[in-house]
Amino acid sequence: MQIEAGKKYYMQLNEEIKGCADKEITINGVLGQRYIGTGVKNKNITVYGTPGNAMGAYLNQCDITVYGNVQDAVGDTMDNGTIVVHGSAGDTLGYGMRGGAVYVKGGAGYRVGIHMKAYLDHQPVIVIGGRAGSFLGEYQAGGTIVVLGLDAEDDFPAGNYCGTGMHGGAMYIRSSCPPAHLAEQVDWIRCEKEDLEPAMGYIKNYCDYFDVSLEEILSKPFYKLTPSGGNPYSSLYTAY
Repeated sequence: MQIEAGKKYYMQLNEEIKGCADKEITINGVLGQRYIGTGVKNKNITVYGTPGNAMGAYLNQCDITVYGNVQDAVGDTMDNGTIVVHGSAGDTLGYGMRGGAVYVKGGAGYRVGIHMKAYLDHQPVIVIGGRAGSFLGEYQAGGTIVVLGLDAEDDFPAGNYCGTGMHGGAMYIRSSCPPAHLAEQVDWIRCEKEDLEPAMGYIKNYCDYFDVSLEEILSKPFYKLTPSGGNPYSSLYTAY
């Protein structure tokens, strides 16, 4: 089914999406409408335009592909499914994610993956092709964040306060230089092949989604960031 978003109020647009009997839905001309995909199940949604805040919030049994940029809080508290963005993302991408995957071809704003968590087979993933802003992985309790820094040259492609409050999960950041000024509770290593292996499937997915050369991505080193064993908050969150 084809839906023309135009100047429709976001509530009207989302009611049309939810009420559609087709599994495959294409939405054209999106102009900042919020909450696209929220409360929708068993559908594949393709979006042309610029979705507003909280697209895919609480996403469950649904996949969304966007040909354009997205605004803030995409994938907020999503449970499963996949969001693929052929553009860049705003702030708080994947806030409180507890499952599923988000792939962004370009960069993302502040507080990507804040409060991200994991439990059993719910292992959330965020892959950013460009840079990420400050507070990347703030209070991260589980899951995996990958930052490829494809638009970075010789600087670390994550902003200030990376990993502040981190107490679970892992970050893999591609960079020609090591991280600096990390919080005390964050440890890092330069990845050998075996260290990068847990993230390789996600990196290959990124290459497939956006037609990027895996050889190019592996031409720079990766650094793996994890919480230190002495973190006093690690026992207070679900992050298995």
